[in-house]
Order: sequence, then structure tokens, then C-alpha cells
Amino acid sequence: MFGKLRLDGRVAMVTGGSKGLGRAMAEALASAGAMVVMTARSEGPLQEAVEAIERKGGKADYRVFDTTDEEAGKEAIASIVRDHRRLEILINNAGAIHRAPLLESRTEDYRHVVETNLIALYTLAREAARHMVERGYGRIINIGSVMTTIARPNIGPYVATKHAVAGITKSMAVELAQQGVTVNAIGPGYFGTEFNAPLMADAEFTKMVEDRTPIGRWAKPEEIGGAAIFLASDAAAFVTGHTLYVDGGLTIKL
Repeated sequence: MFGKLRLDGRVAMVTGGSKGLGRAMAEALASAGAMVVMTARSEGPLQEAVEAIERKGGKADYRVFDTTDEEAGKEAIASIVRDHRRLEILINNAGAIHRAPLLESRTEDYRHVVETNLIALYTLAREAARHMVERGYGRIINIGSVMTTIARPNIGPYVATKHAVAGITKSMAVELAQQGVTVNAIGPGYFGTEFNAPLMADAEFTKMVEDRTPIGRWAKPEEIGGAAIFLASDAAAFVTGHTLYVDGGLTIKL
């Protein structure tokens, strides 16, 4: 049974894979045997991430593009299929957040978050699914948040798009289920990444996170890896349309 968690011979694409949770998930998939193609907007961090995986004996590659550029995304996926002959796993991780009270928010900022967190996720999943359906096999994993089910003030666009991740995941899941493709989501809680460094430096906010989370601490980036491996693997063959919260129990505590 545990052999079903292996990803040997699989080709995976992880957007926003050069740092933070994207990199942690890319490293996890590589450790399970997958060839991992990481994407981001800057080449330097991607090269470093690839080298780090290869030093540990893993296989990795990268593509540089902005996920909100639909044509660039299509070409990136096509090039992965050309170079690696297939694409079986997609982790839609790249995202954006804008912090502002509702009454001070701007439509263009809202639109940018929607374009990044929802429209780009949709277009990349659609293009990847074309190749997966042809082969009769695929795993799409969309990255949501604890904000997929709850909310905080001053991050309205983020909350709205992360709620939508659950809906689009379910919609894709029911459409692709009989074509060999599962679609699931991961809802991370508060992880100690460079993205969250300003929040971690805020003693009041950190206390809120620790008090609100039953496990009582921030998560370590590598703690998301098991969920990514599971949903990408044959062990999750009968799991689709599900959002798996990796949040230390935060979303279940009143």
C-alpha cells in the first residue's frame, strides 16, 4: 500500500515553486520520485531551487513565466510535455494577496488578486487537463487556504478567491472524474515562510495564531509535503473534489 505513495516516473508542475510552500511541495514530490518542474517569474530563485533538489538526488526543471499571462502558461505546459513527454501532476500554488480595508480598497487591486488566484488557476488547470485526459490519468491540486472556509478583515479579495478555489475544485472534479483525472485542494493554515515573515515578527499576531491553532504553533513549510504527496499519488485515487486542510486544527476551533 505504501508503494502507492511513490511518484516515480511522474512529471509534476508546481507554480510559485521557487520559495515558500511551493518549494516545499516541489521538494516533497521530488523526494517521492517525481520529476518536478517549478515555475516563477524570476529565474535566479528557480535555478537555486532546482540545484537544491538535485543535490538531494531528485529530478527538477523550471520554467519562467507569469501565471497571469495565459499564452505564456500555455507555452510553458506545452514545453513541459515536449521535453518530458507528459504532465501528470499540477499544483496550482502561485497566488497574490492585497491588504486594505474594504472602504479603502481599489478595484484594480481586487482585480489583480482575482486574476492571479482564480483566473490563472483556471487556465493552467484547463490546459494541463487537456494533456491528462489524453493519457487518461492526472492529478490537479489547487492551493486554497484556511480562508477557503473562514475570513479575516482587510483581505477581502484573497478571502473571496480562496473561497472560490473550493468551488472550482469541485466543478473540475465532477467534470474530469471519469476521465482519470482527480482534482483536489489543500487549505494551508499559518506556515512559517518568508511570505509570512512580517506577520511572524508581529508579536500580537503570532500570539493570535498560536492561541487560535489547537496545535499551538506556526507550521513548518515541510509539513505541507505529506498532503501534496498523498493527493498527487495513486493512494488518493478515489479522492476528488476535496479540500484537505493542513492547519493544525485552526478551522475547527471556535
